[in-house]
Amino acid sequence: MTENAVTEPALFPALAPYQTGFLDRPDGNRIFFAFSGNPAGRPVLLLHGGPGSGMSDSARRHFDPTAWHIVQFDQRGCGKSAPNAGDFRNDLADNTTQHLIGDIEALRKHLQVESWLVFGSSWGATLALAYAQAFPEHVRAIILAGVTTTRWAEIDWLYNGLSIFLPEAWEKFIAAIPEPLRDRHPVSAYHALLNDPDQAIRHKAAFDWHHWEAGSISAEPPAGPPLRWQDPAFVLARARLCVHYFENRAWLEDAQLLRQAHKLAGIPGVLIQGRLDLQGPPATAFALAKAWPGSELVMIENAGHSTADQGMAEAIMTAANRFADHA
Repeated sequence: MTENAVTEPALFPALAPYQTGFLDRPDGNRIFFAFSGNPAGRPVLLLHGGPGSGMSDSARRHFDPTAWHIVQFDQRGCGKSAPNAGDFRNDLADNTTQHLIGDIEALRKHLQVESWLVFGSSWGATLALAYAQAFPEHVRAIILAGVTTTRWAEIDWLYNGLSIFLPEAWEKFIAAIPEPLRDRHPVSAYHALLNDPDQAIRHKAAFDWHHWEAGSISAEPPAGPPLRWQDPAFVLARARLCVHYFENRAWLEDAQLLRQAHKLAGIPGVLIQGRLDLQGPPATAFALAKAWPGSELVMIENAGHSTADQGMAEAIMTAANRFADHA
């Protein structure tokens, strides 16, 4: 090992849930949940990205299982929640940001938790902010990584402006759009493709969508995209949810979460942001930190969007341990 090598802290050991189940919602959706760690510990809700990525085993490893009661769930349409977004019969009409906020509240009441720490990365950061602004009285603290607020400027950057950094991948991303749809924004064009009656068209579009995203996840390209991005069922559900949410601007007024950040006053927050994050550029985290009284911005100089990038895990664990000690 060289003198200047950086050693990342070990995550907590792999942890199996002690309980899993389904939360049945009045509209027929079944929300899959998993509880891990210490049932008597401080509650922490982990919100996954995507939209549509589903809960991950690695996310819970940032939290001390002796101190935290770790709560996860698959957001509507993905993972083990039903109905799945990959099923073309599911028109996703009952899958919006407001529906997800309702699911979170229902889960909190199911657990009989008064307030909890909320952690979200990428799209999960947007959902965490939207939930906290709707129910600030039930949020003890917030940790965000790869900060996003899903403004139109952020969506347009990710599926349009980012082309200046990835011209080769961009050429393939656009070439996969049939000529009749070329005059549309890429999000709108892929929304049409992923809702085409032809299953083969939907599957191809799902992989084309993920090939584009794969090039900008990490500042450490050798890491590569997640293995599950090779699973046809996974990529179809995730891509269909991504275009559904982004085509509809996540059912948020533009810049709503920044304008209403004052609602988070009194809730401590840590914003963990990779300086080299191409998917969620640092400007969003910087703007949120300025608008949110009591928040702290932690900039990780050599990291990108992935929580696996150098320095990200350490910052998440440090913030979680701090809140565990002072909760």
